[in-house]
Amino acid sequence: MEKHADRLVQLRDMTPDDLAQAHALSRKLQWPHRLDDWDFMLRAGIGLVAEEDGAVVGTILGWPYGATMATVGMVIVAEEKQGAGIGRRLMDAIMARLGDRTIVLNATAEGLPLYTRLGFTPFGEIRQHQGAAFSVPIPSLRPNERVRPLSSSDHDAIVALDRRACGMDRASLFAELRKAAHGVVLDRDSRAIGFALFRRFGRGYVIGPVVAPDVEGAKTLISHWLGSNAGMFSRVDIPGDDDLTAWLDDLGLPCVGRVTRMARGPLAPPDTDVHTFALASQALG
Repeated sequence: MEKHADRLVQLRDMTPDDLAQAHALSRKLQWPHRLDDWDFMLRAGIGLVAEEDGAVVGTILGWPYGATMATVGMVIVAEEKQGAGIGRRLMDAIMARLGDRTIVLNATAEGLPLYTRLGFTPFGEIRQHQGAAFSVPIPSLRPNERVRPLSSSDHDAIVALDRRACGMDRASLFAELRKAAHGVVLDRDSRAIGFALFRRFGRGYVIGPVVAPDVEGAKTLISHWLGSNAGMFSRVDIPGDDDLTAWLDDLGLPCVGRVTRMARGPLAPPDTDVHTFALASQALG
């Protein structure tokens, strides 16, 4: 049973001045996020902190995607303040900010009971793969396919592909990703059918989002980044896919953890022609 909520702890908007303390909280959990990663996530969304006597003892971030969808992440409560209802207060406050949007999050085992009480229901899992690939086979492209660098003129096309794949209008997120990430596009008959972004994150680099029409297209895109950055520590967060999991394991990026995908509200029906094969991050979706 939760302790009585600590009312000496106040909630307020997160500002850039809070990021050093937020980063310290995530480091205590041994999460890999750098201070720059926190800065990126706050710029892409909205945040709240729980504060007591000038010290940040809890955090939460949310990302509204269009008028109907949002994600939530970076839900942290300092160890000495856990059990006092602070996590519930942070969730209630961010949900109020996000309004009637469907909210998607990726839950650790520790967070599952709270999210279930708040009306979130499971709909899948995310597998965290990480490591260094030293030898990556060259993928076989289909006729009239090529992988090419992402250009500024591709922005609208990749936002549209992402929207079809995940059901969210994430133009605001991609505006920030353009500043932080490199990208490649999978073309077929001179038409963009997939893409993959690559950026600094945590202990090394993250590959994602990866959007493609099928798992072979996803492997082609991921292979580009692993092959051109051989030996570099990389992370890929994938929706549960046994074929992609086995392939990444064989390349030297084993699955090191799993979290539960949960949603509160209706999800958009999936597009059968294009799919998300890797996330921007577990928090961002």
